[in-house]
Amino acid sequence: MERRLAAILAADVVGYSRLMGEDEAGTFTALKALRKELLAPKVVEHHGRIVKLMGDGALVEFPSIVDAVECAVAVQRGMAERNAGVPADRRIELRIGVNLGDVMIEGSDIYGNGVNVAARLQELAAPGGITLSATAHEHAEAKVDIGFQDGGEHELKNIAKPVRIYHWSDDADRQPGIASTKGKLSLPDMPAIAVLPFTNMSGDPEQEYFSDGLAEDIITALSHWHSFPVIARNSSFSFKGQQLRVQEIAEELEARYILEGSVRKSGKRLRITAQLIDSQSGHHVWAERFDRQLEDIFDIQDEITNRIAATIVPELEHFEHRRSTAKRTEDLNAWDYFLRGMETFHNETCEGTETSMRMFQSAVDLDPNYCDAWARLGWCYARIVMFGCVEDRDASLKLGFEAARRAVALDDGSAMAHMGLGAVHIWAEETDLGLAEAQIALELNPNFAIAAMAVGNRLDLMGKTEEGITQMERSLTLNPRDPNRWRYMAYLSRAYISLGDNQRAADWARKSVLLRPDLPEALFRCAVCVAHLDEVDEARALLDRCKAIDPNYLTSKADWHPYASQARNNQLLSGLNRHKLLP
Repeated sequence: MERRLAAILAADVVGYSRLMGEDEAGTFTALKALRKELLAPKVVEHHGRIVKLMGDGALVEFPSIVDAVECAVAVQRGMAERNAGVPADRRIELRIGVNLGDVMIEGSDIYGNGVNVAARLQELAAPGGITLSATAHEHAEAKVDIGFQDGGEHELKNIAKPVRIYHWSDDADRQPGIASTKGKLSLPDMPAIAVLPFTNMSGDPEQEYFSDGLAEDIITALSHWHSFPVIARNSSFSFKGQQLRVQEIAEELEARYILEGSVRKSGKRLRITAQLIDSQSGHHVWAERFDRQLEDIFDIQDEITNRIAATIVPELEHFEHRRSTAKRTEDLNAWDYFLRGMETFHNETCEGTETSMRMFQSAVDLDPNYCDAWARLGWCYARIVMFGCVEDRDASLKLGFEAARRAVALDDGSAMAHMGLGAVHIWAEETDLGLAEAQIALELNPNFAIAAMAVGNRLDLMGKTEEGITQMERSLTLNPRDPNRWRYMAYLSRAYISLGDNQRAADWARKSVLLRPDLPEALFRCAVCVAHLDEVDEARALLDRCKAIDPNYLTSKADWHPYASQARNNQLLSGLNRHKLLP
């Protein structure tokens, strides 16, 4: 079977059955005239070939996507002229879909996915309008003086993957002030990040490789996250050395956020600055300075890359949430629901977790292929078991597995999906599987702080405490702003008790309480640690604060057993039991 790449135009008549029912002969005559006087001449003029006519529709092939798009617009404008003065209920109007794709050739006919997509696109077009696939739009946009509006991603019947679409209508294209993709900033549903080449301010051209390498590594590291699209290196580096405003670069790259920075070397000292800018407002979202001694330059490059990558995405999620809360409620879409879910995800309470679940469920209801929302939803089902929010833990875990496995099925390369599945395994008391999923998540995204913590925690639970401590301490260096830091510290304190290092355990536990003094879990874990140091008054005060927040919390912890080994569990509580502080 012969194959070739082709631009495909699919058109059909709006309300054809109604028109034929009301005036069969008149409609047939008008349609025949339309084909002869408008469609066929325009197709020939734009170097196309009518593959077939199907009663109320037509399939046309072009060797050039530019010809296909210009022909579609010419036909629709011609239709508008022909319909001038015709009563609205007697007008013949077309919907047109245009795609660029691979087709199979059999005689004079064409088949294949490229044709199928074009046919589905015309179903989404407005009467008198045109709908393009993202592939067609990408190849035509810079070559035609025509504006298209971003219509977002859509599920097309019998098409495996969602397709981003772009709409054209004559009214919008002619009117000033109508947003279009021609010469205007068009932002995707999930705003993109562009990393510009870092400026070498050392005055030493030989240091150029380091500043370029740092930006390249950050692009690679950010690409491990699936929350935000990252503009490719070749695109962002095309602005190297150009003195342009951030807004101009963002408009050209279609990115909402720009990360820029500089590198300055003086003797053996190295200073690196980085700043993340919102291109729409010009305001800084995040900025940081790194001062280092120049010893192993590649180790420094790795460290700075990891710090920036691990910090930026959580910062952007919080920033985007603040942006989305300014919208009217009826304007919510899946991305906004996801952000609202993230806002309460770290509350560590039943109420906060249940709110997050509602938001994530709303997100997947709107977009059933939203991998991260399914992953967080599965994780939430595990957390309501973790926080003791449900009586039927088995039912909750079942729903958690269904959501998390849906996420993995949608994107097996998503670190978040594997983290969500691992969390459910942990609370289903399948620690080995929980560890395996966390390790997969960390391999997929080495800068995922909570995955690093999960691996360390689960290694400790399985008796590999020293290895676990190393991993947990590394997780604390990845993102100094992570809202989960208190938990990393609490897990570290428990691990150090297992090693008999009670002083270090207490130090970490006290830091944990400073971060979350409102959580009974943080207070209780700290009381466990200081009791081993015989700090009885401090332990008793911590437990009193626990009871004040949740009168039932201590009763539920009287037989606390995080480890499979009962001897290790007895050791954990031995300080509190020795001083008779537990109920």
